[in-house]
Amino acid sequence: MIGAPMIGIDWGTSSARAYRLTPGGAVLERREAALGILNVPQGGFPDALRSLAGDWIAAGARRVLLAGMVGSRQGWQEAPYVSCPAGLDTLAGALVRVPFAEADVRLVAGVSAEDAAGVPEVMRGEEVQVLGVLAEAGPDALLCLPGSHAKWVRVERGQIAWFETSMTGETFAALRGHTILGRMMEGDAVPGAAFDAGVARAGDPGGLLHHLFGTRTLALFGRLAPADAASYLSGLLVGHEVAASLPSGGHVYLVGTGPLMALYARAIMLRGGTAMPGDADAAAHGLARIGERAAWT
Repeated sequence: MIGAPMIGIDWGTSSARAYRLTPGGAVLERREAALGILNVPQGGFPDALRSLAGDWIAAGARRVLLAGMVGSRQGWQEAPYVSCPAGLDTLAGALVRVPFAEADVRLVAGVSAEDAAGVPEVMRGEEVQVLGVLAEAGPDALLCLPGSHAKWVRVERGQIAWFETSMTGETFAALRGHTILGRMMEGDAVPGAAFDAGVARAGDPGGLLHHLFGTRTLALFGRLAPADAASYLSGLLVGHEVAASLPSGGHVYLVGTGPLMALYARAIMLRGGTAMPGDADAAAHGLARIGERAAWT
C-alpha cells in the first residue's frame, strides 16, 4: 500500500489537475478537467473524483490527497485553516478525512495569517505549491504566486511564516470587462514598452485610482494605442503590487505557469529585484511531500 502510487489533486474553483505520483514524488501521469468546485453539483464530488481518477484508484492508487478550494466551505468538505507558521509537518498533521468507499481520501487544510492591522489573510492550494518548491527555493525565501489573487509568501526555516494577497488579476479582468477602460483595448497584455510604461507610472505620486484613469486619457489623446492599452493597464496594476510587496528590491521566486510569469518577472526587474522562474509541477511535488508525512491507514 505505502509503496503504491499516490493520487494528488490540485482542485480549484474552475478546474482540477490530477497527478499519479510515485512514492518519491515523480509524476507518472497527469490530467486536467473542467471540474472545479463551481462545476460540481451538490453531492457530486465522489462522482467527480471517480471521473478524474477512478481508473488510477482501481489500479491500486488508494491514497488520495486533495488540495485547493475543494476543501473550502463551498467544496466537498471544509478543512479548517491552520495558522502561520505552517510547514510540512503542520499540514500533514491537519489532514481531514473524506468519506469515500474506494480509497483513503484526505483534504489539505488551508493556511491563515493576519496582516499588520490584524486583517485576516487566507490561502487554499497555494500552500501546497509553496512547499513543493522549497527544495529549489531554499528554507528561507520570498515567493510570488501570480494569479487572480496573487500571493506573496515569506518562507522561514521551511515554514510559511507570512503572506499577503493582491486581487490584481481579478481587478484587471473586472476593469477590462466592465468599465470604460476596456472599450479602448485590443489584444492581450504582453511584455514590452507599454507594459514597462505602466510599471513606471505605478511609481509616480497620485495613487492607483488616479493612475487608472490615465489609461483612458492617454488613449483619448492618441498616446496609447488600443493594441497597447491592455499591456499598459497590466503594467500599472502589477507595478503597484510589486511596489507594495517588494519596496526595496530583492530576490523573488516565482511559482506558477503561463503568461503572467513573464509579466511579473519583468515588473520585478524594473522595480530593482530579480526573479527566478519556478517549478511548473509545484503543486504535484507539494502534494507528494505532504503525503510522505501523512499517517495513512
